[in-house]
Amino acid sequence: MKKFERYPVSLTNSLSGKKEVFKSINPGFIGMYVCGPTVYNNVHLGNVRTFLTFDIVSRYFRFLDYKVRYVRNITDVGHLENDADEGEDKIAKKARLEQLEPMEVVKHYTEGFHEVMRQFNIFPPSIEPSATGHIVEQIEITKNLLDKGLAYESNGSVYFNVRKYNQDHHYGILSGRNIEELMESGRELDNQDEKREKIDFALWKKASPYHIMRWPSPWGEGFPGWHLECTVMSTKYLGETFDIHGGGMDLKFPHHECEIAQGTAATGKTPVNYWLHSNMLTVNGQKMSKSLGNSFLPSELFAGTHSLLDRGYGPMAVRFFMLQSHYSSTLDFSNEALQAAEKGYKKLINAVGLIKMMDHSGKATTNAAVDAELSRLVKECYRTMSDDFNTAKTLAVLFEMSSRINDIKSGAIQLTTLSPETFTDFKNTFLGFVEQVLGLKEEQEQNDEILIGTIGLLIDLRKKAKTDKNFSLSDKIRDDLKKLGVQIKDGKDGEMTYSFD
Repeated sequence: MKKFERYPVSLTNSLSGKKEVFKSINPGFIGMYVCGPTVYNNVHLGNVRTFLTFDIVSRYFRFLDYKVRYVRNITDVGHLENDADEGEDKIAKKARLEQLEPMEVVKHYTEGFHEVMRQFNIFPPSIEPSATGHIVEQIEITKNLLDKGLAYESNGSVYFNVRKYNQDHHYGILSGRNIEELMESGRELDNQDEKREKIDFALWKKASPYHIMRWPSPWGEGFPGWHLECTVMSTKYLGETFDIHGGGMDLKFPHHECEIAQGTAATGKTPVNYWLHSNMLTVNGQKMSKSLGNSFLPSELFAGTHSLLDRGYGPMAVRFFMLQSHYSSTLDFSNEALQAAEKGYKKLINAVGLIKMMDHSGKATTNAAVDAELSRLVKECYRTMSDDFNTAKTLAVLFEMSSRINDIKSGAIQLTTLSPETFTDFKNTFLGFVEQVLGLKEEQEQNDEILIGTIGLLIDLRKKAKTDKNFSLSDKIRDDLKKLGVQIKDGKDGEMTYSFD
C-alpha cells in the first residue's frame, strides 16, 4: 500500500475557502504549478517564504509516494509597472536604467534567485519554463479568445472582455470580488484609453517605439500581458485541468483571478482543482516592504548587515524559523524569534546526529507502553503534516521524538524494550520528516556560521572603505574574496550582496 493511501492529505482550498481532502486527477500523480519570480530584482525573504511553502508541499507529496510534476515559471517579460496594464515592462526598464540587454538582466537575476533557493535547500522544480520561451503559445491562446468573442483588439493591443466572460462565469470566484464593485472602484477611463472597461486586462500589448522587448503578432509588434504566461505554461505542461496552483497571497487578485478567467474561457474547463496561497512576512509587527526599510535580502540576513538585525543567522536556522508557522498565517520577524529558532534548529539537528548512530540489535523484551508511545509519535508526524501541511505542529511532534531519542541516548529508555520494527519505523520517520520533508540539514553543509559572520564583517569594512574613498582597500577586499570563491556584487545605494562561485 502506498503511503498516500494510508495518510490522505487535507488542504485548505482558496477557491472554496474550506478544508478539503485532496484527491489527485490521476491517482498517484500530482501536477502542481507555482508562480515564479519576476527576474528584475534581488529575491527578498517574502518571496523565499512562498517558494519554501511549495517546496514543503512538493516534498511531502513525494514522501507520500506520489509522483509530482512541479512547474515553476520565470517571468521575464510582460510584467508592467502596475496592474492597470500601464507603464514600462519592469525588466525592460531595469535594462534601460543599467544600459544592458534585457536578457542580461534576466540571466543575472535568475542566477541570483537560483543561488538563494540553493542556500535555503529549496529543491528546483521539475520544469522551469520562461515567458519569453512561450511567445508563440501566448499568441495562439489570444487568437483563440478573440475567435470566441471573449477578447477584443484595440489599437494593436488585445484585451480580455471581463463583462462578456461574466455573463456565463463568475469573475471574482477566487478572491470573492463582485464585478459590479470592481467596475465602480479604481480609476476612470479617459478618452485615450484603449479598454472598453477598466476591469478588462491585457492579453497582448502593442509595443511603443521605445519599448525594447517586442515580438511580431497578427496585431503588430508587441509583447504578452503578464497574466497570460501562467495560463499558457501551466496548460502546456500540466494539462487543461490540473491539481494544484499556488503563490503568494498578493497574487490572488488580480493575477490568479485572471488566470482562472483565461483558462476557463479558452478551454471550457476549470483550470485548477486546488488553490493554495502563502501569507506575508512582517517585521516587528509591520508589513515587510522596501519603503519601510524593513525588507531583508537573504544575504543581509545571513551576514547580519541589516540595521534591524543584531547579528547574522544561517539559512537553515531561518528555514526552521519559517517552518514554525503555518503557511497561511502571517509570520513576524524579530531578533528574539530568530535566536529562539536557531536554538530549536540546533536541538533538532543534534537529535538527528544521535539517532543516526543508533542501531537495534534485533533482540528485545518489548515494553508495550514505551513501544506504543513511539508508534503514536510516528502516526502523529503523518497526521499533522497531512492536516494542511502544518509544519508548526509537525515540529512539535519532532521535538517530542527528539526527547525520546535523548532518553535512549541517556539510557532512560533501553533499545531492548522496543521492538526492532517500532524502532526502525521511528528512526526512519524522524529522519525522513526532518531531512526529506522539512528539508533541514546541518548548517555546515551549506555555510558555516563563522564564515557567514566573517564575510559580513568584510562587507562592512568594504562599505566603509568606499565611503572613505579608499578604493584600493575596497578593491582588495573584493578581489581577495573572489580568490576564495566568494563573489561580491555591488548594487544601487551602496547595497552589497554575495554568492559562492
